[in-house]
Amino acid sequence: MRISRTSADWLLLAGFCGFLFFFGLAFFGLIGADEPRYAQVAREMLARHDWITPTLGGKPWLEKPPFYYWQAMLAYSIFGVSDWAARLPSAVDATLMVVVIYLFLRCFRPGFHLDGALMTASAAGIIGFARAASTDMPLAATFTIALLAWYAWYESKSRRLLALFYCSLALGMLAKGPVAPLLAAVIIVIFAAATSDYRLLGRTLWVPGILMFCAVALPWHIAVQIKNPEFFRVFILQHNLARFGTNLYHHPEPFWYYLPVTLLGLIPWTVFVAASFAETVRVWWTKRRQILDSERALDVFLVIWLAVPVAFFSLSRSKLPGYIVPALPAGTMLLAEYVRRRVASSESPSLFLIVLHAITAAAPVVPALMIQYLILQHRLPWGRGAAISLTFAAVLAIGITLTLRTKLGFAALRFITLVPVVLAVAALLRLGAPALDSMLSVRPLANEISHLETRPLPLAVAGVSRETEFGLAFYRNQIIDRYESGEVPADEHLVVAPEGSQTAIAKQIAGRRVSYLGSFAPQGFDYYWVSAEGMREMSH
Repeated sequence: MRISRTSADWLLLAGFCGFLFFFGLAFFGLIGADEPRYAQVAREMLARHDWITPTLGGKPWLEKPPFYYWQAMLAYSIFGVSDWAARLPSAVDATLMVVVIYLFLRCFRPGFHLDGALMTASAAGIIGFARAASTDMPLAATFTIALLAWYAWYESKSRRLLALFYCSLALGMLAKGPVAPLLAAVIIVIFAAATSDYRLLGRTLWVPGILMFCAVALPWHIAVQIKNPEFFRVFILQHNLARFGTNLYHHPEPFWYYLPVTLLGLIPWTVFVAASFAETVRVWWTKRRQILDSERALDVFLVIWLAVPVAFFSLSRSKLPGYIVPALPAGTMLLAEYVRRRVASSESPSLFLIVLHAITAAAPVVPALMIQYLILQHRLPWGRGAAISLTFAAVLAIGITLTLRTKLGFAALRFITLVPVVLAVAALLRLGAPALDSMLSVRPLANEISHLETRPLPLAVAGVSRETEFGLAFYRNQIIDRYESGEVPADEHLVVAPEGSQTAIAKQIAGRRVSYLGSFAPQGFDYYWVSAEGMREMSH
């Protein structure tokens, strides 16, 4: 039975999204401070049946809006609480974003709509954040859907699409705050200026749409403010304004930080995205006094969309890689338009761009194959393994170059570039997962401690990072006390500390017994049993 092209497209989208976003979500535990923290907030909200106030350790945690938490709560209620369920919302959101890109391009720029969707799905930044329990992908997905709905309305004048724009933008505000409507407004204003169509701004300010936005976004903000009077100060003043204007949260980076981050996030498509960006800017500048045709108008819109988040967050005093994820889909869609026009005109890519692209696309295979060395030794050691990895990457680069030099040219770009992407992701998951789990996640440590216990005991930490503290809070599902904050449990408890800390702990809790239980060598931790207050001192 012959499969239609549309059915084949959907099968390819399902297969690639399933592999790139969902496969192996449980291969390694939650990493960093944000993943376990957000996962635990959602668990506590679900346990209390509270859809309003995010809490961590039983106390209000008002850093972020609730959209990710609501999604994680739904995943927990269906699949149970686990690290992979905590990552599920981002994978689902990324898939929805890719599907909407496919539908948008199929309706408004048919021909290479599958290319645009798969290019987006396979960008390094999209893959990485689609597999993370964080608020970045929910924002990127809702923001992307909102801007595509707005541009679709711009071309079609359908009010239903404008309504979708306002509703998606409201979900973006629920995903990460006022940055979603702010960035969208800046992009639309600049686009109106670029097209010399300022009446567009008045048409965009549609009263029913504004009411829809308020109906979706405001109820939670009002409810959480009523229940937590400190919400405005904590969320708006501290975690939005102070985070942007000061180094309050200790994430300083140079002004140019987001330029390399964006280029890395667009791998393996970076070279041709840069080429399409430069061409669009050049064409717009030469024809800036003319009315843009619909073909070029989308390109200019995508260039503005790609540039605005990068420029905006470059001004921020606090910088994290996830901030520019909402810009990445604009780059891959811009590339899809670039490819579509060149295939239509039978234009072949230049050898210089082909070679650069081949090297950029094949290069990630090397660290993917050597991931264990990178994690354990923080370097790529020269030896047989490195030689094999480099040789393999070189063969891939040569294959990409030769394929793009055939008559197929740009038409083969998507297919041949996805080969190293799939290989790199497979290598990372299969070869790197054990090292990632043991070196960067506290899941194995929490499992070791649980196997030693005859009954659950309180757990404290001393001299360890926030990543360890939040990870233990999730995997142990309990409040973690911190010795250096004066939070020493009076009852019998366990404590996790850097190796060789028994004497220091015994001094800090003089008069109580401290017994060494074991070590978790990969991360340099010891864990001890501490007696309740009043018991006779005895060190072992």
